This record gives sequence, structure tokens and C-alpha cells, in this order.
Amino acid sequence: MEMKRQLLTLALFLSFTAIIITACKKESTDNSVYLPVVEGYLMPGHALSIKLYQQKSLTDTAKYGAAISGLQVYVSDGSTKVQLTESPKGTYTYSDQTFLAEGKTYTLQFNYLTYAVSAKTVMPGKPTNFATQYGTVTLSSTTTSDPNTSNTTIDKLTWDNPDSLNHVLVFYNKNGADFPLSSFGGSRSANFELNTNRASYYNLTQATFSYYGHYTVTLLRVNQEFIDLIKSNTSNSTSQNLTNIPTNVVNGYGIFTAMQADTLSFNLL
Repeated sequence: MEMKRQLLTLALFLSFTAIIITACKKESTDNSVYLPVVEGYLMPGHALSIKLYQQKSLTDTAKYGAAISGLQVYVSDGSTKVQLTESPKGTYTYSDQTFLAEGKTYTLQFNYLTYAVSAKTVMPGKPTNFATQYGTVTLSSTTTSDPNTSNTTIDKLTWDNPDSLNHVLVFYNKNGADFPLSSFGGSRSANFELNTNRASYYNLTQATFSYYGHYTVTLLRVNQEFIDLIKSNTSNSTSQNLTNIPTNVVNGYGIFTAMQADTLSFNLL
């Protein structure tokens, strides 16, 4: 059951990053408009899956561009090279979950049109000693209505990080947006993510949350290419001012990255 909650939280977060990846690029007359978009998140214990699709036009409101089908897609771990199987259309998978392991470097390769597309990532170690100071925090109505208490620490999340590695926290509220902390919380998402900026702890405050509820909190140890992606500011882009999204794909766009996770529960009542 805990693994299912972890997968749900992770899927929610990766869905958010997919929206960033598919942000449009300014129309151009060069060949870059024909480059494919890659979406691949590698995680031990799960099947390897790569999604390939075309870039979207500025007026396309779909979440993804058209799927790229019929390719021969390979991933190598440095000693073994495997071919992925396409199913469904535009999604290429390899079902042997033992293929993904800590410390290995994974290389993606395929040909698309006249381009040799490739990307590389390293599988990080699993987070260790992820813990919360309090499993449950109860806020009074007096506290939530006092703006002076909004930045007071109500809980502290900690983990081992002697090498100052990248970590991201993902919060999934199992109650959804049913119980807002105040009248100002209704327009914000009940689920959210936080970049920990290479720290080994994160102080949670009342201002961190917009809703009461039972949260699944996932700590992701990620690579720099993932941090670059979520830090990219696409919300202010317009048709007159569009910026390219960070990518670690050669002759393509998107991301091919690896991560590991640990999960705990936190209740805000």
C-alpha cells in the first residue's frame, strides 16, 4: 500500500514536469522544430519507460504532441544494451526491473528522421533516514487567522545529505482541496513540490500549506538536469517572449533522468 501511495505521488509530480517539458518553443525556420521531445524518468523497482512525441505548435492545447511511433529505442547501462518495446503508441518500455540500479550510468539512443538522438543520466542512491519531527500537527483557528504565525516552524523534515545532493519534496494531499486553511487557499493546488536546495532538512510552516489533510510526503533524490527543469521559469513566457526549456537530450528536447525516493506520512489537522 505504501508503494502505491509513493507511485501516486510521483506520478502526480511527473505529470507537472511534463507540462513544463511540453511548453512551446518560438516558431523557427531552422531544423530544430523537427527535433523530438523525450520524457523519461528512471527509478529502481519500476519498469523503464520512455515517452517520445513531437513538439507542439503554439496553438495546440493538448498535454502532449503527437506520439512518435515505430522507432528502435535502446538504453545501455554501460555493460548491457537493451531494446525497448513500444506499447502503447509512442511509449517505449523495458519490463525487467532489475535493469535499473544505483550508481550505473544509463544512455538512451535512437534515430529520428536524420538525427541521432541520445541522452545520459546516472542513477543516484536512495535517500536515507527520511524522518518527520511530528507525524501530526494540529492548528487552532486562532493560529490560522493570525498572519504573524504563518512563518513559524510547525514541523521539520530531515534526511541524510553529507554530500549536499539534490532533493525535491513532493506533497500529495489525500483529502484534496476539501479543507482550506483560510479563504485564501482555495485557488492553490492541494498538491505541491519543494526544491530543498541541497539541504538535509526542510522546515515546514503554516504558509507551506493551503489545506488541512492527510499528506503523503515523498523525498526524491534527483540529478541536476531535473533541478534545471523544475527551476526553469516558463510561466511568464508569451508568444513574443518564449524561452527554450533546459534539456539534457542531444538532438532533442525534454528530459532523460533517474531518481530514487522515500516516503512518509504527515497529517495537518
